[in-house]
Amino acid sequence: MNSAPETPEFTVPLADRHFEDYVPGTVSTYGPITVTEAEIVAFARAFDPQQMHTDPAASVDGPFGGLIASGWHTTAIMMRLMADNYLNQWTSLASPGVDELRWHLPVRPGDALSARFTVLDARPSRTKPDRGLVRTRIELLRQDGAVVMSQMMMNLIRSRSTAAPTD
Repeated sequence: MNSAPETPEFTVPLADRHFEDYVPGTVSTYGPITVTEAEIVAFARAFDPQQMHTDPAASVDGPFGGLIASGWHTTAIMMRLMADNYLNQWTSLASPGVDELRWHLPVRPGDALSARFTVLDARPSRTKPDRGLVRTRIELLRQDGAVVMSQMMMNLIRSRSTAAPTD
């Protein structure tokens, strides 16, 4: 694993970001996105129809004492922040997976969530010279700074040296 002192932000704008710009130690935070009761219920009805996510009145007597967002909803919010701010849509090639996904605290209506991305490791692909692998620690933070979700993600990102011209 490469190690470097923490770098506060990327030095290259998202539209120009390639593998070489994901320097280990880079930390960036994006957001917030405020979660509404209507969004929690709509997501849950479509994808995670459990009473703690779909019924504000009945959820008061549940294990969390009120309505909470599905963990998958919180992960989807993180993905929105990642797609809009962290990964360039033209150079991001795929993700081979996520490790250590954890939902630490419930997300409730009115919570404002931000995502903190820390580049842990970046290495060129051994088999495909046009890309590299970037390992990122991702933390979804509530407005008070508490971590509500965390994970480690790998991304395949196109190298600048082999990228096709955009003209």
